[in-house]
Amino acid sequence: MADSICRTIRDGALEGEHAPSLTIKDTTASPYGFGVFTHVLSQASTLILAGKSQSRGLVVVAYSRSPSFYLDFLKRSGVDVASSQKWIHILDCYTDPLGWKHQLADSGILPSNSSAGACLFQDVKDINKLQSLILELGSGLVGQGKVRFSVAIDSVTEMLRHVPLSKVAALISDLRSHDIHDVRVTTSLEYLSSMVASVESLNQSSDGLSGDLGNLSLLEQNFRRGKFHVRFKRRNGRVRVMNEQFHMEESGIKFTSVTVEDGLVSQGLVPKVLFNLELSEKEKLERARVVLPFEHQGNGKPIQIYDGRRSLAPESMGEVSADTSQSSTEECSNGGGEIIYFRDSDDERPDSDEDPDDDLDI
Repeated sequence: MADSICRTIRDGALEGEHAPSLTIKDTTASPYGFGVFTHVLSQASTLILAGKSQSRGLVVVAYSRSPSFYLDFLKRSGVDVASSQKWIHILDCYTDPLGWKHQLADSGILPSNSSAGACLFQDVKDINKLQSLILELGSGLVGQGKVRFSVAIDSVTEMLRHVPLSKVAALISDLRSHDIHDVRVTTSLEYLSSMVASVESLNQSSDGLSGDLGNLSLLEQNFRRGKFHVRFKRRNGRVRVMNEQFHMEESGIKFTSVTVEDGLVSQGLVPKVLFNLELSEKEKLERARVVLPFEHQGNGKPIQIYDGRRSLAPESMGEVSADTSQSSTEECSNGGGEIIYFRDSDDERPDSDEDPDDDLDI
C-alpha cells in the first residue's frame, strides 16, 4: 500500500489534470507521520534519480528538520546525494523562520548563520513569497516547459503557526501537497488531496482513548508500530481504501501487509450491527401464516387472473360470448345496462383508462 502511494506520485498526472497529492496525518498516540513522510521522500528521490518518475526534480520545504538532516537521511537510504544540486533543492524554513537570527547577526550579537546546501528563507509569514520561491527553485531544476517537479512539505503544522488556514489551503491548492490539525483544518487539507494517509495506534484502551498512560502494556505495543490507512480518490468519484501495518526500526519505517486474521481489516471495514438479523423457527412460521392484502383467497376454487389479453371462462370473468349475448340483452330490457366490447385481437393493448389492478382482491 505504501508502494501504491509512491507509484501514484511517480506516475504523476495526465496532461490537463491536477498533480496527485498526499496528506499524511498522525495522532499523539501514534506520532509516526514523519516516518511515513521520510519513507515516501526516499522512494520519490530514488525514482527521480532512476528516471522512472514523471517528476525530474524535488523541492523539499523544511520546517521541522534542518537541510542537513534530509541530506544525511537520503545518504543513509542509499540515495546518491553527490549530484543533489541537479535534482533536489531544500528550502530552509527551519534555521531562521522569522529572521531573528539574521537581525542578531547584523547587530553583532550572533555570528552570521548560513544554510549549507539549501536556500535560507527568513519570513515564513509571507506565504506568497514562499510560493514564488518554491516555483523558482523547481523551475531551476527542470527548466522551462512541461517538465514537472515534486514538492514535499514536512510539516503543515509549522506553517499554520504563522499563516492562516485560507492562505495555506490556497498554497496547497496551487502546488498540490500535504499534513494535520483540528477537524476544520484536516478536512480542508484532505479535500485538496487525491490521497490521504492516516497513521493510527495499533491498539486502543477499553475506554477508547489510545495510548492511555494507565495501561503500560498498550502504550508499549503502540510505541514502535501502528496501523496505516490510505484512501485513494479517483476522478470518477470512486474511493479505494487500503490498510497496512508499520514498524519503526533504527533503519527507518517498515510496512507489512495486513491479513484478515490480524483483525485490522475486518474491524475497520465491517459495520457493527447491534441487532439480530436472523429469524427463529417460530418467527418463520408466523411470517408464513401472514396473508398479504394482494393475495386472492380463491374460496377453494381455482384462481384465474385476467391480464387483458386472453379470454377467460364466462363464469370467471363474465366476458361476453355468443352464448351470453342474449342474457345481456335481457338484462338491458329489465332496466339494467351493460357495455359490450369485442377486442380486435389478443395483441391489442388494453384501454388506457383500464385499471391494471382490477383483479386484485383487496
